[in-house]
Amino acid sequence: MTRRTERSIQELYRDDPERADALAFGRRGALKGAALAAMGGAIGAAIPFAGKMPAGTLPALFARPAAAQGAAPATLQMEGKGPLIIQGERPLNAETPETLLDEPVTSARNMFIRNNGGVPDMPADPRTWKLTVDGEVNTPLEITLGELESRFPVVTRQLQLECGGNGRAAFAPQTRGNQWGNGAISNGEWTGVRLRDVLQAAGLKPSAVATGHYGADPHLSGEPGRPSIARGMRIAKAMDEDTIIAFRLNGQPIPLVNGAPLRLVTPGWPGSLSQKWLTRVWVRDKPHDGPGMGGTSYRVPQRPIVPGSNNNGADFRDLESMPVRSILSSHEHGARLPASTRSLDLRGAAWAGDLTVRAVHVSVDFGATWTEMQVAAPTNRHAWQRWTGRVALPSDGYYEIWYRATDSEGRMQPHLPANWNPQGYGANAISRAAILVG
Repeated sequence: MTRRTERSIQELYRDDPERADALAFGRRGALKGAALAAMGGAIGAAIPFAGKMPAGTLPALFARPAAAQGAAPATLQMEGKGPLIIQGERPLNAETPETLLDEPVTSARNMFIRNNGGVPDMPADPRTWKLTVDGEVNTPLEITLGELESRFPVVTRQLQLECGGNGRAAFAPQTRGNQWGNGAISNGEWTGVRLRDVLQAAGLKPSAVATGHYGADPHLSGEPGRPSIARGMRIAKAMDEDTIIAFRLNGQPIPLVNGAPLRLVTPGWPGSLSQKWLTRVWVRDKPHDGPGMGGTSYRVPQRPIVPGSNNNGADFRDLESMPVRSILSSHEHGARLPASTRSLDLRGAAWAGDLTVRAVHVSVDFGATWTEMQVAAPTNRHAWQRWTGRVALPSDGYYEIWYRATDSEGRMQPHLPANWNPQGYGANAISRAAILVG
């Protein structure tokens, strides 16, 4: 007789979720007896709220990809940068752990990296960097960084900058692209000139309806003149007072890997619209059609499609204002706290694209009850909002901090990522962080 070796709970949920549910939760959908003991043994602690764990819930301690694979994620080793999580090396992409975002203004050291091509060389004198504004304008411009700074009003704003694929790892089935968690977000203090002022100086023609953006980043193929990415936006967003051509971050020159010496910052919309190493803004009489536009690129279904299905994006719409999302920055996922810890002082940040955040709620009993946190007003429009609050813990053991935000129009982060799409945009499900006490 051949004896079958059962897989670990992580392997079961990864390979056979229906069998995992049957073994862990049984027919009654609750952890009891041997199933509860097995789950607690796998975790290494008692589960005080086990009776409230929804059926089919793989504990957050095992749910994140690195934990499921049994290995720590690779971290970036780069001068001037913190230990970011490497999402890809060619091109370089790196995510900020949520605990490194525990600062009201994101430092350059902790700002995530999102590239589509290579990193260009920095000019000897950054002030000579040239920007061209052409297309549907009355007076095309070719202007240096130095001239931008001297000719137009200089503004400084705290602005959220988020990758369109932030949260992609939560989609099931898995989608294409870097498997970002929650850390492809930043809230830097950007200094520059309003794109609106530059476009007005060029004189928009009545035919101007959209922009197209180009940068100096070389294509990975090495083909000269081939853009790595060239996205564009509706003129209305280009004329927003918070859309700026930036040349300083937190009072200092922008780091090269983050777009120096000149970049767009288009807050609240996908970060791909915040063109790094900016060389050209092409004003167009139709939506832009550069690489990164059309099809399924930075676009989401207007009507839900079957998860995992193929689609050419013909019925998709451009992803514009990013959905509401929150992070927990005070406690690291998987942290072990001293025995007899009976309360947690929590803090984090939340944002909602062009909107604001109305509320943040936290649960420590698997979503059975929720505690409202205190949410601060944004420093300025398009800045994220910090939140704080306290939750009680009845005993030692394993807990999950579930956190969710609600935007100013009443939309709340869903329990599971909605509107699956082939390239994984807009996933903003409730997040879970595992905490062990004792």
